[in-house]
Amino acid sequence: MYAELSALEANQTWSIVSLPSGKHVGCCKWVYKVKHKADGSVERYKARLVAKGYTQQEGVDYIDTFAPVAKLVTVKILLALASVHGRFLQ
Repeated sequence: MYAELSALEANQTWSIVSLPSGKHVGCCKWVYKVKHKADGSVERYKARLVAKGYTQQEGVDYIDTFAPVAKLVTVKILLALASVHGRFLQ
């Protein structure tokens, strides 16, 4: 748990700001997992800090959600077109 907190601080994952009026702080929780080696012995203990997204209310905490996802067929077409026209994709 302390290693996870240290990593979050080292990566500057968050910054402390004042809470706007009329807003509330979202909750979070620790999720623990034991990682095992192939022989079944304990390799290490892991901890993750996760947000409780189910506590949010639409229109209050967020307005819109969107996650752009490309279909595999679209990626294949782009790669084929780039290959045919001698282009490079970056």
